[in-house]
Amino acid sequence: MSVLAIDAGTTGVTALVISPNGAVTARGYAEFAQHYPRPGWVEHVPEEIWQATLVACRQVLDAAGGGHQGGVAGGGHHGGVAPGAPPVTCVGITNQRETAVIWDRADLAAPRPAIVWQDRRTARICEALRDAGHEARVTELTGLRLDPYFTATKITWLADEEPAVWAGLADGSLAAGTVDSYLIARLTGGRRHVTDASNASRTLLFDIGAGRWSAELCDLLRVPQRALPEVVPSTGVIGRTDPAAFGGLDLPIAGIAGDQQAALFGQACFAPGDAKCTYGTGSFVLANTGSSIASPAAGLVSTVAWMDGSGALTYAAEGSVFVTGAAVQWLRDGLGLIDDAAQSEYLAASVPDSGGVVFVPALTGLGAPHWDPDARGTVFGITRGTTRAHLARATLEAIAFEVRDVYDAMAALPGGHAPVLRVDGGGAANGLLMQMQADQLQVPVERPEVGETTALGAAFLAGLGTGVWSSLDEIAATWRLDRRFEPGARDEAGHARWCRAVERSKGWAR
Repeated sequence: MSVLAIDAGTTGVTALVISPNGAVTARGYAEFAQHYPRPGWVEHVPEEIWQATLVACRQVLDAAGGGHQGGVAGGGHHGGVAPGAPPVTCVGITNQRETAVIWDRADLAAPRPAIVWQDRRTARICEALRDAGHEARVTELTGLRLDPYFTATKITWLADEEPAVWAGLADGSLAAGTVDSYLIARLTGGRRHVTDASNASRTLLFDIGAGRWSAELCDLLRVPQRALPEVVPSTGVIGRTDPAAFGGLDLPIAGIAGDQQAALFGQACFAPGDAKCTYGTGSFVLANTGSSIASPAAGLVSTVAWMDGSGALTYAAEGSVFVTGAAVQWLRDGLGLIDDAAQSEYLAASVPDSGGVVFVPALTGLGAPHWDPDARGTVFGITRGTTRAHLARATLEAIAFEVRDVYDAMAALPGGHAPVLRVDGGGAANGLLMQMQADQLQVPVERPEVGETTALGAAFLAGLGTGVWSSLDEIAATWRLDRRFEPGARDEAGHARWCRAVERSKGWAR
C-alpha cells in the first residue's frame, strides 16, 4: 500500500516511496540542467526533466524493491516493486509551478525550452498590461498580480517572439501546460492532458472563484484556450501510467499539486490559519484560508490550495520569495565561498553577527511583498574587515528577513498570522537559520521529522484518492515533530538596515 511520489523541482527530480505511516522508505534523485541564455532568462529542456524523472523513479523503485529487472527506463517489474516489498499502488506528482512547457501532442517532443518561473523576460508585457489598467481585474479573477513569475505572459511572449510555436498552440497541434501536465502526458503516453486546480491557479488564466479557465483572461493574454489542459481535482485517479512509457508499470496517477500547495498538505495544514514555509530555491509562505478567498493583503496573493474529489476548493494566501536557497547556492557555485550548502551554517556561526553587511538576494528580482522584477542583488556595508563568514551570515539573515516581511503582511488576514510556523525544505535543516527565523517572527518554528513534505503532500493526495489513507485526520496523525525553535531576542536594528537596503535594490534593471 505504499505510494510513489514524484517531486519535479527547479533543479532536479526527487522520487520517494511513502509508507502508510508517512515514513520515507526509499529515495531517488536526479538533477537536470538550468540554462541562462540571456540576463534574466531561465530555461529548462523538457526532455531533460523527463529523463531525470525516469532516473529518479528507477533509483527509488530499485531501492524499495531490491532490483527492477532494468528499472523504470527499461521495462521492469509490472505493478510497482519486486516481490516481497510493500507494493506501490499509486503515483502522486508535485512540481515547480509557473514554468511554461510546450510539447507536440503527437510525439510529445518539445519544440522549444521551457520558460521557468524565475524567468523575467516578460516584465515589459506585465508593465504594459498594468499601465493599461488590467491588473485590478486580473487580481479579482485569479487572486494574483501581473508579474513575470506567473505562466500566462510567457505564452503571450511566444505570440510576439515565436509566432510559429504560438500558431501550433492555436491550431491544437501543440499543448501548453505546467510541469505537472507535461509529466502526466509523458507518463500516460500522451493519453491525458490535465492539470489540477492548484497548478491552474498559478497561470493568470484560472478564475479561482468559479473554478475554471477564464475565457476573458485567455483573450486578454492571447493564450489559445484549446492548448490548455483539462482541470481535474488534486486527489483521485485521473489516469494510469503507460507501461510502454514507464518501464512496464501500470499505476493510477491519483494526486497532483503544485509544490507549495503540496507542502501545505504534507505539513497537515488542513485548518484555516495553519501556515508553513518551504525553504527551497526560494521560500514560500502559505496560510490555509479554508473555503474563503482572502482579500489580497499587502504584497500577498490568493491561490487554490487544493481541490477535493467533489470539486470543492480550499484556498490559501501566499507570499513567494524568489531567491533564498538559491542565494546559498550562489555563494557556493558563483563565488566559491563554500563547498556545500551545509557549510553556510558553520561559517555563519563562526561570527557573532554580519559585521554590518546586508545582502539583498534579488538575483531574479523581488517577489512578495515588494514585487519588483527590476530589482537586482546588492551587498551593502562591506569594509576592509569583511570576511566570507560575514557574507554567509548576511545571506542567512536575508532569508529570515524576507520571510519575516511576508509573515508581517499576513497579519492583515482574518485572524492575523499563524501562532506557529511549520517549516520544511532544504533550508529547514539549517538550525541557525531556523533560530534566526523564530527570533524574527517571534513565534515558534516547528520542523517535522520528514523534511521532504512537498513529495509527502503529493503522496498523501494520491493515497487519499486510492484508499491508502481514509481521511485528513488519519494523515494528520502521521505528522511528527523533529525540533521546535522557540523565539529569542529580535534584531530590530538589523531588520531596519535590511529594509533600507531593499529600497536601494529596487528598479536597478529598469
